[in-house]
Amino acid sequence: MKKAIVLLSGGLDSAAVLYLAKKEGFSCSCLIFDYGQRHKREIESARRIAASAGCRAKVLKIPFPREGSSLLGKQREVPLTRKGKGDIPSTYVPARNIIFLSLALSYAEASGAGTIFIGAHSQDYSGYPDCRPQFYRIFQRLAACGTKSGVEGRGVKIRAPFLNRGKASIIRTGISLGVPFHLSWSCYKGGLRPCGKCESCYFRAKGFKEAGVKDPLDL
Repeated sequence: MKKAIVLLSGGLDSAAVLYLAKKEGFSCSCLIFDYGQRHKREIESARRIAASAGCRAKVLKIPFPREGSSLLGKQREVPLTRKGKGDIPSTYVPARNIIFLSLALSYAEASGAGTIFIGAHSQDYSGYPDCRPQFYRIFQRLAACGTKSGVEGRGVKIRAPFLNRGKASIIRTGISLGVPFHLSWSCYKGGLRPCGKCESCYFRAKGFKEAGVKDPLDL
């Protein structure tokens, strides 16, 4: 069976991409990252989603510098609104997807997995540089020339199938795949319930509304 590494954050997008990979016949191994985020809720959500899909999961701890983002530690407040449409918000974590994908690439090459799945998308979101199409095009070229499997012509393929899709479209796809969205977590803050005010909560609510579906976390 063809093998894949899936980056699993515990959010809507990564949950949907995991179930999409499974539908396409991949045997999936999930990588979950503990990178000093403000809370561990999303890590627990990722574990539960992986278990629900019957997939193995490994949590990797990475010491990101806390000064780089309002998502790291609790020294800075998570912003509730953005300053401007073109601004990159303080929730950006420096080089996060570069590091995550590099680790996934190492695991994929070592395990013989031919594909890496990531749920990143550039529509209706924060405009992070590492969620833009050109980043994935360049990273794919880097993977092809910077790995043994790549230079031997059997390189690992980086797939971001939701890259040019909006949140509502991803939610509809996830529902059709049976994704357990009730296990997911999007809020930038911890707690028993989503705060409903941060940017991530805003885009989640907007996506479910546009999809015409009730958010299972909106109890």
